[in-house]
Amino acid sequence: DLVVCAVPGFLGFNTLKAIIEAEKNVIDISFFPENSFDLDALAKQKKVTAIVDCGVAPGMDNIILGYYNEKLKLNFFECLVGGLPKMKKWPFCYKAPFSPMDVIEEYTRPARYVENGHVVVKEALTDCEYIEFDKVGTLESFNSDGLRSIIFTMPHIKDMKEKTLRYPGHVEYVKVLKESGFFNTKAIEVNGQKISPLDFTSKILFNEWKLGETEAELTVMRVTVKGINPQGKEETVVYNLHDEFCTKTNTSSMARTTGYTATAAANMFLEGLFKEKGVFPPELIGKHEACFNYFIKYLEERGVVYTRTLSV
Repeated sequence: DLVVCAVPGFLGFNTLKAIIEAEKNVIDISFFPENSFDLDALAKQKKVTAIVDCGVAPGMDNIILGYYNEKLKLNFFECLVGGLPKMKKWPFCYKAPFSPMDVIEEYTRPARYVENGHVVVKEALTDCEYIEFDKVGTLESFNSDGLRSIIFTMPHIKDMKEKTLRYPGHVEYVKVLKESGFFNTKAIEVNGQKISPLDFTSKILFNEWKLGETEAELTVMRVTVKGINPQGKEETVVYNLHDEFCTKTNTSSMARTTGYTATAAANMFLEGLFKEKGVFPPELIGKHEACFNYFIKYLEERGVVYTRTLSV
């Protein structure tokens, strides 16, 4: 038996724990805030394989990192990723395929990254940069807390960061809301009724940020790794993803890039390519060449194509 766990993040850890206790193998894409390694001993005790964080990011970026960690002596990892509407609408130029509260949580949670071998914590929405992408143009990147497991599994890599992508101008508008208290969780009283600013803001933004079921959108990701190859030369490998809403199946790019990665993991496991017991983030799967190639081929067959560029 195999379970694919795709519950909301706040339910994820306890749901995953229950699945493991039931002695079921599991692929998880609930992206919960707790540390999945806390369940590693339980999974080994129950002789269960649990592959976690197996979406697009976290997910495929980890798989790429895990693969090249076996090929190069890595010193740099960067993931730039964002889901965006095809049509920009002022002021936020943004639509989300999930709850505004989840997006706001990403904007308020401190962002961890690794600089010169040390874990550094900064506020989210900081270190904004403009970056060019084919088919999209200029996008704005900013710090977000997306490294997750690789902070612990790849401590030898001196510089690592993950940044979220939005259309230019989005960050400034969000910062205005954040600094003005609209994301505060402490309840305030308005006309005799108590409500938290965050709940109020989420309700207001729900329609503004809600992505229509058939609304055109896209997912953009760029994964860069740098390291020394066996010949002693510095090598840079870049993987680019540009995926758009599929009109044939009426499936969003975010669903395709996330869901197909999870089903790739499920099929890979069922075909016997990975048999280890315990909790495994994707970088510990991608380190195996057969597993890495399976993911790339499986996604390509479904139109989710990662384009590789190599420079030495």
